[in-house]
Amino acid sequence: MALTILCVSFTLLLLLGVPVAFSIGLSSLATLLYEGLPLAVGFQQMISGMNPFSFLAIPFFIFAGEIMMYGGIADRIVAFAKALAGHVRGGLGMSNVLACTLFGGVSGSPVADVSAMGAVLIPQMKKEGYHADYAVNVTTHASLVGALMPTSHNLIIFTLAASGKVSIAALILAGLVPAAILTVCNLAAAYGVAVKRGYPAGTFPGWAIVGQSFVQSLPGLAIVAIIIVGILSGAFTATESASVAVLWALFLSAVVYRRLTREQFLKAAAKAVKTTGTVLLLIGISSMFGYLIGLYGVAELTGKMLSGLSSQPWVIFLWVNIILFVLGTFLDMAATILICTPIFLPICQQYGMTTEQFGIVMLINCALGLNTPPVGTTQFVGCTIGEISVGEVMKTIWPFYGALIAALMLVTYVPGFAMWLPNLLLK
Repeated sequence: MALTILCVSFTLLLLLGVPVAFSIGLSSLATLLYEGLPLAVGFQQMISGMNPFSFLAIPFFIFAGEIMMYGGIADRIVAFAKALAGHVRGGLGMSNVLACTLFGGVSGSPVADVSAMGAVLIPQMKKEGYHADYAVNVTTHASLVGALMPTSHNLIIFTLAASGKVSIAALILAGLVPAAILTVCNLAAAYGVAVKRGYPAGTFPGWAIVGQSFVQSLPGLAIVAIIIVGILSGAFTATESASVAVLWALFLSAVVYRRLTREQFLKAAAKAVKTTGTVLLLIGISSMFGYLIGLYGVAELTGKMLSGLSSQPWVIFLWVNIILFVLGTFLDMAATILICTPIFLPICQQYGMTTEQFGIVMLINCALGLNTPPVGTTQFVGCTIGEISVGEVMKTIWPFYGALIAALMLVTYVPGFAMWLPNLLLK
């Protein structure tokens, strides 16, 4: 009965439009009251959930991403992407994919990626004759790659949700090849739609211009290499790497490029504080929810249910992907990771999936949820910038959606895509 109260109250609160964090918290408190347990138990779980030292990486990575939005780094990445791919059929679309992928690597946030790249590229694409739905779809889907990049704070959240069963170094390496696959799939979708609609090709500026724009963008892109090399070499931890990212972003924006004003710095700090508060609130409340999930054996019950459907690993993995995707369309990315990992990770491990591979599958599903109504944060941001309705964008979303689902299936059923780099460099 207690489990029914937990699940039903949570679902009803979501349907009533109560914010996710409060839905999780109120349903957990209602269950504790029904069981006659002290409410202090829930609050203890909240505090312990937010206490790990490694969580300091979250505000640092968020702050670094916000600084990079204002500091001139995005402009140089866009220039490099346009010089490299602008001459291809639908060149601005191809440039958009590359720019979003590269900026996602330094910001680690799909929403920040859409905000920064979309503000520059979507109006420009519309001005050059590209349809608004194409510009928005290219931008929002390419931005999702940022969820897998080394600067993504969602990687840190997954390591907590996995109860320390995976190292941040292994998870970072596991995400690099899938990120490349997602980018290739996005490029294929953008090119295919561009050819079908007859979008023009630009002119190649020459390798000298490409090289020059690459050199100008290199300091911003270097943060990815600094984090990976630093963590793998043991020079600093994931938390320390996040603080290095902030210092590097400040140095580039304020000293090298001289684009970061006092007002922009304060605005970036305010947005980082707001985002950090939201994420940590979700983490704390989800820890209370996770305590109840473990108490009532939800993972075991779900495993038995899925086993009743099939004993074939590929069928189980398909069902897990479907469930994660559906939940990701309603829940925030952090909430989905924190709630679903304790339930589905043991099930997937039982059928042969490693923790690192499951983590990347989880993040891709959550990223797809960011671009799907009713929540669809990245899509709403992109549509706002493109001045087009979500309904219009959804009508032509399928080539891009299909490309990302194909990438998800590859990562799900071919373990080598996620595990090659961790096995090569850490074993």
